[in-house]
Amino acid sequence: MFLHNSPFWLRAFFPGFTWRIKTDEKKLFITFDDGPIPDITEFVLDTLRDFNAKATFFCIGDNVRKHPDIFSKVLAAGHTIGNHTFNHLNGWKTDDQEYLSNIQKCDEQLALSTVLFRPPYGRIRKTQSKVVLQNRKIIMWDVLTADFSQELTPDTVLQKSIQYSRNGSIVLFHDSIKAARNMQFTLPRYLEHYAEKGFTFEALPMKWNGI
Repeated sequence: MFLHNSPFWLRAFFPGFTWRIKTDEKKLFITFDDGPIPDITEFVLDTLRDFNAKATFFCIGDNVRKHPDIFSKVLAAGHTIGNHTFNHLNGWKTDDQEYLSNIQKCDEQLALSTVLFRPPYGRIRKTQSKVVLQNRKIIMWDVLTADFSQELTPDTVLQKSIQYSRNGSIVLFHDSIKAARNMQFTLPRYLEHYAEKGFTFEALPMKWNGI
């Protein structure tokens, strides 16, 4: 059982986080967590190019360290980057100082300026988020594709993703090994569906002045 759409009560409980971009225009903000990963991230880049789509990649610092060539391809394609910690830490299970230091370590590996941060698993303590929000935007999501689930079929992932998307949705996919089967089925069909409806796909800005 997944909350494919972030409910109002959850968004209201974390009002300082960004869940969706308020707009009446036909825009979707596609995001990817957990990369870069060989072949999988490259599949994503090829698919996004086919639909003239830009996206935001929330990268794990250690994966950037392991695969700098693929990270360079993400940047060269004009996508934006967010911090996803260096070791994919669960904030609920991690000491505050260790968590914040791990974010900084990811910053150093990324070697670029971005205010975008997404907590792995969506789990971050209020004591951690209070510090993070001092100079970053905590980007959550309006639509969880749940592409990582081994219990959901690719058709279900696609159907649920389309069901809950709307103008300004921040849509969460994963460029990870675990999510590959569902993501590789869903992403091109999702983009095709919304491209035919006149939507554009935009990246979140790494220097945030509001969008």
